Amino acid sequence: MIPNARNAYAANSIATASPGRLLVMLYDRLALDVRRAGVAQDAGDHDAARTQLLHAQEIVTELHSTLKVDLWEGGPALSGLYAYLTKRLIEANIGRDRAATAECQTIIDDLAGAWREALLTGAAGPNVPVVASA
Repeated sequence: MIPNARNAYAANSIATASPGRLLVMLYDRLALDVRRAGVAQDAGDHDAARTQLLHAQEIVTELHSTLKVDLWEGGPALSGLYAYLTKRLIEANIGRDRAATAECQTIIDDLAGAWREALLTGAAGPNVPVVASA
């Protein structure tokens, strides 16, 4: 697929996705960023790791800022987890801490899997309560 067609396809996928699907897409990209950061750290490529970790931080910040903690009982706990992830991503970046990156990867993979399962089973409902409406 040529780059312009690929970009158009990606933009259309995002524009037409349900709130639950958007959430899973964000988690998938977050997991990819942290995985790439770990690979870059292992290779000693600190610039690439920094770029990936900064993008991961942006995604976690977006997830955290759109979280509606008062709409469901798990909201406050997820808010705390987002704050912890932000802290650890910063530590992974500033300290070039591969263990922190690996810890974030584990947490993110677990969260992504849970949201993916909720979406597939319909447990997330038609209006996922943790994503702000546009």
